[in-house]
Order: sequence, then structure tokens, then C-alpha cells
Amino acid sequence: MALVPFPTKGAKPALSEDLEPDWDDHDADSTGGKMSFLDHLDELRRRIIYSIVGVTIGFIVAFVYIDQIFAFILRPMQLMLPAGQTMIYTDPAEAFFLKIKIALMAGLIGASPVVFSQVWLFIAPGLYAHEKKLAIPFIIMSSVFFAAGAAFSHYVVFPIVWMFFADQATDFLTFTPRVEPSFSMYLRLILALGLTFELPTIVLFLARMGMVTAGFMIRHIKYAALIIVIAAAVLSPDGGGVGMLAMGGPVFVLYIFSIGLAWAFGKRRKKSEPEEPEPPSS
Repeated sequence: MALVPFPTKGAKPALSEDLEPDWDDHDADSTGGKMSFLDHLDELRRRIIYSIVGVTIGFIVAFVYIDQIFAFILRPMQLMLPAGQTMIYTDPAEAFFLKIKIALMAGLIGASPVVFSQVWLFIAPGLYAHEKKLAIPFIIMSSVFFAAGAAFSHYVVFPIVWMFFADQATDFLTFTPRVEPSFSMYLRLILALGLTFELPTIVLFLARMGMVTAGFMIRHIKYAALIIVIAAAVLSPDGGGVGMLAMGGPVFVLYIFSIGLAWAFGKRRKKSEPEEPEPPSS
């Protein structure tokens, strides 16, 4: 029986070929050992601070151009009102604080790459080395899809919902909207669609790690459709009408698109690995 020499400091232990661990799958420098609960809290605090700094810088830049952003958001609302009519505000400070909120929203959208990079840096220590290669695609896809969801809300969903409410005016009722609740509805749709448009990014990330497969998503598509309908009904300002269709339809299309991503880029199973068990027939 051959003796195995004791390894020197900093060298890998000499093991037999069948017992040698997969050193490439682990990044020894990423965590430096297991992190304690307090370490996780400290890391989370650090990432939140960096995200707030990024959003603050975006807020300052947006506030410099607040008049242009203000007109970009409110002009489409005014154009769908009766000729000569404008939106109103009843509180003296309402218009000023509205500009603060608009600048904050624009700063958040502009700083989304910074925010998503901090999200990635928070979860990265728990990943294998080959999974960390997804950092750049994750940050780019997250930022692009969030901006795409916000743009879709601004140009498609919100005008549909706004026109629906404006058409409720009659000879006895005049639609004279206040600017504060109108922007709150606008912001609600922006954030809801910006976040739901992250579905392809999340699915691609999980599929690359082998946690989600295209087959799994296809088998559970009816449950996904039910969840999408319920979420759209809750988030829609009209409580389940044209707004629900305008929100739920594109999200279901994104789900189908995500199935294609999971099929094309998902982690391939090795031949030695057992296949997923089929669900019992009813």
C-alpha cells in the first residue's frame, strides 16, 4: 500500500482520482468560510447603503431636469382630457412634493443597474465559481427588462387605464383629476410592470443553476396563468377590467418567453442523473 505524502501548506491534498473533489466548482476566495448571521446582516446593510447612494445620485440628476420629466409624464394625461382642461392640485405643497416623487422614481430607474449589481453582490458569495459568470448578464438583463416594463406601462398600459376612467364622465359628472392620486396610479403601474418584467431574468438565472426546467414550467402553466390573473386583478387600478388585461396579457407572454429561455439555456442533465418523476395521473 503506497503512502500518500502529507501536503505542504497551501497545496491541494493528494487524493486518489475517484475521491478528488471538484475544486473548480468552488470559489475558495469568495466567502472565506461560512458567514455567520451577523455577517449576512452586515453585508445586507452594506449593499443597501450602496443602493441608496446610487438612487440618491440618480435623484439629484433627475431633479436637475425635473421640468422636462414632469412634462413627459403629465402631458399625455392632459392630452386625454377635454379641450382646455388641466389637472388640478388642492394642497399648497402638493405640486412641489409631486416633483420630489417624480425625481425619486426617475432616479430609481436610472440607478437600476447599480441596485441590481448590489443584489447580485449580496447573493454571489453563496454561488459556485461557474455560476458567478452570470453576473454581467444578470445585471444587464435586470436593468433592461425593468426599463422595458416601465416604458410599456408609460406608453401602453397607463394610457389605456387613464382613458377608461376618463370615459366615465357624463352630463352629470365632469372628470377633473387631481394630480397627486393620478401620479400615484401611474407610479403603481410603473413599479408593478417593471418588477413583473423581471420574470425572464429570474427564470434564466434559476434555469442555469438547474433549479427550474422548461418541462416544469410547461407542466405548471395553468397555475402560472391563475397567479398572473390574480396578481393583475389586485395590481390593476380598475380592480379587474381593461387594466387587468393590459397587465396580465404581456406577463403571460413573458412566461412563454421564459420557457424558451429555460429550454435554450437551462442546465443540461447528465445521463447518469435520474429524470424528473412524472406527476401522478388523476
